[in-house]
Amino acid sequence: MGRAFVYVILGGGVAAGYAALEFVKKGVSHGELCIISDEPVAPYERPALSKGFLLPEAAARLPSFHTCVGANEERLTPKWYKENGIEVVLGTGVKSADVKRKTLLTTTGETISYKFLIVATGARALKLEEFGVSGSDAENVCYLRDIADANRLVNVIQSCPEGNAVVIGGGYIGMECAASLVINKINVTMVFPEEHCMARLFTTKIANYYEEYYKSRGVNFVKGTVLSSFDFDSNGKVTAVNLRDGSTLSVDMVVVGIGIRPNTGLFEGQLTLEKGGIKVNGMLQSSNSSVYAIGDVAAFPVKAFGETRRLEHVDSARKSAKHVVAAIMEPDKTGEFDYIPFFYSRIFTLSWQFYGDNVGEVIYFGDMSGSAFGAYWVSKGHLVGAFLEGGNKEEYEAIAKVTRLRPAIEDLTELERQGLGYAVTVSQKPAVSPPVEVRASDLLLEKPLYAWHATAGVIIAASIAAFAYFYGKKRRRW
Repeated sequence: MGRAFVYVILGGGVAAGYAALEFVKKGVSHGELCIISDEPVAPYERPALSKGFLLPEAAARLPSFHTCVGANEERLTPKWYKENGIEVVLGTGVKSADVKRKTLLTTTGETISYKFLIVATGARALKLEEFGVSGSDAENVCYLRDIADANRLVNVIQSCPEGNAVVIGGGYIGMECAASLVINKINVTMVFPEEHCMARLFTTKIANYYEEYYKSRGVNFVKGTVLSSFDFDSNGKVTAVNLRDGSTLSVDMVVVGIGIRPNTGLFEGQLTLEKGGIKVNGMLQSSNSSVYAIGDVAAFPVKAFGETRRLEHVDSARKSAKHVVAAIMEPDKTGEFDYIPFFYSRIFTLSWQFYGDNVGEVIYFGDMSGSAFGAYWVSKGHLVGAFLEGGNKEEYEAIAKVTRLRPAIEDLTELERQGLGYAVTVSQKPAVSPPVEVRASDLLLEKPLYAWHATAGVIIAASIAAFAYFYGKKRRRW
């Protein structure tokens, strides 16, 4: 038994939801689109899991954060998919994919064929066992990648009021979960091997600001070491965390956030892989012309940097989803995906945004002892990245625009002096239009130029006549 669709989206995360909305906006017919997801619920805004879902009061719950509310779009409930003729196959994995035959074999034994496949399989959380530590199956050891993880984490939090938690990892999940645990009145110790938190993105100076704030909220940091083993009680519950530096921490619960790995297994040996993901071109098309990839699993060309990157962030998932639908349904009207990397977070009362690349020399501005500050990154004479904590909507838009413009920077001291004002000023300047090559067919469409056309025509006609007369006389002399 099998079914056939024109478009199939494999994966039910953020990217799938945004792609579905874009398909409907572009007029997909009922019965043409299918979404296959191993999750039991329709696509939702994954960032809500580490933020609103874990709060002790007024916690976010479905259906409130189904996609696409994260971008102030329509909320796509299961009813919405049904009304728009989209087949959503939930709680179902895919055992194998055959890109040559354009078929997928599900875990229920059904064969689903497609004309176009969008791979939006995202990534999975790395497990402790992959680093030689056992204990992931203990009832008080938690990960956070999907809604099942989030429900489990909430139950564990509620089972140990005012207890002790160790958060393994100093990245996004570690920082956001630590904040939520503190709000739940849990005592938190963060453990990670790097010198400071958010090491892939933050400089030491920026990281220090957040670490000091976390300390003021009661969070302890143990840096430069890693988990080596757990101690368990007779029921298999973790009671202590043993670190490689020889120290031991008593715990009531553990949260693990040590990274993710893209879900590419179905396509290994069938599609070209790069940077851990599926390599795609500027149209988000893979090495097989009928297969596209978006979100965390896609390694795409970042035009501003001139290189292929794979970005693990919701903004990239949303925007690549929108672009891929246009690339498939309106290829002649769609250019290449032109994306500037963007990251953000909201923790406690803090809120920051980052655009571009964190390479080159760093120029700080603002008051890093206050509530608002930022930084620029300058590489090879151009501004390539910008960070801002505590900005307003207009200020965040300004650093986004200035990063995209990549202006030349001649004086770093002057850039530091102007600070945020530089981005605001540059962003307010009217865009300079590039020179336009004018063709005869273009001129016929511009009514305001008719008078000039007439004059130009007279001049050209006179010139041709004069040339003909001169040429004729000269030729007679030969």
